[in-house]
Amino acid sequence: MTTTSEEQQRIRDRLLQQFPIFADLPEPRLTQVLEQSQLRQVAAGGTMFESNLPCTGFPLVLEGSVRVAKMAPTGREIVLYRVAPGEGCILAGSCLLGNSDYSATALAEDDVTVLVIPPPLFQELLLHHEPFRRFVFDMYGARLGEVMELLEEVAFRRLDTRLAQLLIHRGPVIQATHQSIADELGSVRVFVSRLLRNFEQRGWVKLEREKVTVTDLQGLAQFAKG
Repeated sequence: MTTTSEEQQRIRDRLLQQFPIFADLPEPRLTQVLEQSQLRQVAAGGTMFESNLPCTGFPLVLEGSVRVAKMAPTGREIVLYRVAPGEGCILAGSCLLGNSDYSATALAEDDVTVLVIPPPLFQELLLHHEPFRRFVFDMYGARLGEVMELLEEVAFRRLDTRLAQLLIHRGPVIQATHQSIADELGSVRVFVSRLLRNFEQRGWVKLEREKVTVTDLQGLAQFAKG
């Protein structure tokens, strides 16, 4: 990572703020992490990585949010999980450990800054830095739980209750198109729009252009319980 000393200090401070697991690294090793890693900035809506491409490193999110999703040839997607500041992308870690290509696509939901640890350094940190190793495998457990919950929702829960739960989780104001909400639920826009209009008729939400506002949280929550 070629930067000025001032920029490197700023990145160092940001890394330690978001990832305190690196705080007890010896100074030479921390310097190595900063010098060998790549700082990447991706504008909102941009692609971090794509399915079936080789993994180039382990990204640590310093700023912004990344959406990791499976994409269908039709353009539909289903969101597997999101990566927030202070988190790493476990799919990338899995690809590095298994020497495999990406099996999903990652998109920047807003302006994103990541520090990408190169594969050899990732392997070295896993072997020799216990806090980093614990951090990675703790994330595996958390993400596996999220994906299992997603599978359960898709397989067993009705679309209307899943939509209600999404609105509760992301509300009270959801800045999103009906298409993007449908993508997140693994459905199609026409079904989601129909349900949203029904929710509006019941007084639970208010629909505006690219915005949904929850107006009756209690009623929506009662419905979401099934």
